[in-house]
Amino acid sequence: MSLWLIVPLALLLIVIVLILSSFIHFHFRLCRQGKDDRIEFDIRALFGSVKIHYEVPTLVFKNLQEGVKVKLEETGTGPLKEQPDKDGHIDKGTVTRWLDDFKLALRATKGLRKWLKETLSHVRISQLDWSTDFSLGDAAYTAAAAGALWGMKWTAAGWLSGQVRLQRQPRLFVVPVFQDELQFSTVLEGKGKLPLSYALYAGFRLGIRVLKVKGGLRQWIALIRRQRDEAG
Repeated sequence: MSLWLIVPLALLLIVIVLILSSFIHFHFRLCRQGKDDRIEFDIRALFGSVKIHYEVPTLVFKNLQEGVKVKLEETGTGPLKEQPDKDGHIDKGTVTRWLDDFKLALRATKGLRKWLKETLSHVRISQLDWSTDFSLGDAAYTAAAAGALWGMKWTAAGWLSGQVRLQRQPRLFVVPVFQDELQFSTVLEGKGKLPLSYALYAGFRLGIRVLKVKGGLRQWIALIRRQRDEAG
């Protein structure tokens, strides 16, 4: 075989190996301080050549009828199409549509729950910090609620440890503030990664599971189109 053919093939093989050995990194931060809410989510892949940033700077509860007002901002680099900011409301009808879509995905995919559990088991969480400061306006009530909140947080952390790989013990904080007025602030922040090779493999397995269901591919196409129409 000619040297001029061996060298490009060797370089191509090295690039493929490097890509498959890389990770999809993600970072999320949920913050509520008083009446201000902010949700941020970042994804980085292919050694930083692909970056996506989602941010919800506006999250306001209007009323029971209108639900929650949401503003979504999306930015990124790489082979991505710039998306305009989106405004919307999450109400009872929105949640009902989400549940209907999930039920449709379950019917259109053989063993979707099992696939999701197996995929999550390969997610590695390297950081999980959750801090909450609050006051109920009464010292006794605040102290009692602090104990309940501790229990809730450790229960949630225990459940999460059964779904993903926690590489470090979560850092959980509950700080009761003994003052005569209501106060609440919380920050949840985490970092993790998923092997790109497994993400590609999981995508392939998902496609196989969809094809095993009669009409599954058609139902998924209809679901994706409906989601795009609603987003547009």
